[in-house]
Amino acid sequence: MVEIAPFKGMTYNKQKIKKLDDVMSPPYDIISEQMQNELYIKNEYNFVKLILGKILQNDTDTNNRYTRAKQLFDAWQQKKILIPSETPAIFPYRVDYVVNKEKKQMNGFFVLLKLDPEYKTVKAHEKTLAKPKADRLNLMRACYANLEPIQLMYMDQEDIIRQTMDDALDAPLIQVKGYDGFTHQLWRLDKPDTIQKILDILAEKILFIADGHHRYQTSINYAAEKKEQTGNMDPDAPFNYIMVVLCNMFDPGLSILPTHRFIKMPNVSIDDLCKKLERYFEVEKKSLLQTERNPEKLGKKIMNEIKTEDKHILALYTKDSYYILTLKDEEVMDKIAGDHSKTWRTLDVSILHKLILEEFLGINEKNLEDHVKYTRVDAEAIQQVDEGKYDFSFLINATKIHQLKAIADATEHMPQKSTYFLPKMLSGLVMYKM
Repeated sequence: MVEIAPFKGMTYNKQKIKKLDDVMSPPYDIISEQMQNELYIKNEYNFVKLILGKILQNDTDTNNRYTRAKQLFDAWQQKKILIPSETPAIFPYRVDYVVNKEKKQMNGFFVLLKLDPEYKTVKAHEKTLAKPKADRLNLMRACYANLEPIQLMYMDQEDIIRQTMDDALDAPLIQVKGYDGFTHQLWRLDKPDTIQKILDILAEKILFIADGHHRYQTSINYAAEKKEQTGNMDPDAPFNYIMVVLCNMFDPGLSILPTHRFIKMPNVSIDDLCKKLERYFEVEKKSLLQTERNPEKLGKKIMNEIKTEDKHILALYTKDSYYILTLKDEEVMDKIAGDHSKTWRTLDVSILHKLILEEFLGINEKNLEDHVKYTRVDAEAIQQVDEGKYDFSFLINATKIHQLKAIADATEHMPQKSTYFLPKMLSGLVMYKM
């Protein structure tokens, strides 16, 4: 049974912050160093100072980005920069955005979700990495709060939940333009009857993690830690809940973008690698003209070349040329990954990891973080190789929603960073103080 609860969400005080756009932040895991610097300058109360404070040379165990986040979080509450809602509420959320020249609107809502340590009613589709979990755990320990949400999906083909919420809404509490240029709106809904109706519908659902696998597992680890520290075994203790944004899996406003792979392996010969790849793939080399050096145009061109409905096609990009790789026969995955479901075996990202990264490059779960980085930006997958930051990259097609559901239903895990959902949730809209 899925257990959902309203909460006294903490938000920025509009009486103190005249332009809320200036204090909002991208999610912590997509903030570059340059973006971090820009956000620091933008406003002294920018949310980045809480979720991704700067690391200083003289940091110690007692003075670091996490302790400074705690000090700021407390100080901003004392100054009433951040204020809690007077009554428990859920917070409907809407994002209007454009992707691939198409206007879309994503609808969801912030709510508390009771943790499911055994993943019975909350399904995950990706394995998690060690470093991000340690980082977010330290921040949660310091602030005793969920400062950012994770995103989960439920299935509601008739869209009853959203219709129920929309009937109860008036003017938004917050409307801002995010770092992404998208319009983000947040409402506060505290009508008990409406809330209860929504909770009752969700109680019978299964939830699927869309974005935030690391933070969900981190919250489970944190709850276990707090139980041991405090002896508090109350199943409704605040640390047994996590702030989430729930979205309907059938919402046409949800988009999944591909996540490309950068590879750092300077000793690899591309010619030798391509000869090996011919065992499983048709390999077509594409030489680059000087006029094709625009990363954005070239990225779009390559993505158009690998676009397919019924084949498995990906691209290997190097500084001087790129290669279109078309899988010859799906059955090879049956032999190499027969312990996985058919859906898993036919994911492009699984094919990349099993047939290329593992077999020919020796990259596996143990050394993945040493050699592989990620981007969802086609142009970046080109540009960073051209600039010598990485040795080569792989561009792939996006995972589809029905594949994600099938993987999660089967309690399997895709390789890390197999999905990139759009729009990303804006950070700073609402917080859960435990």
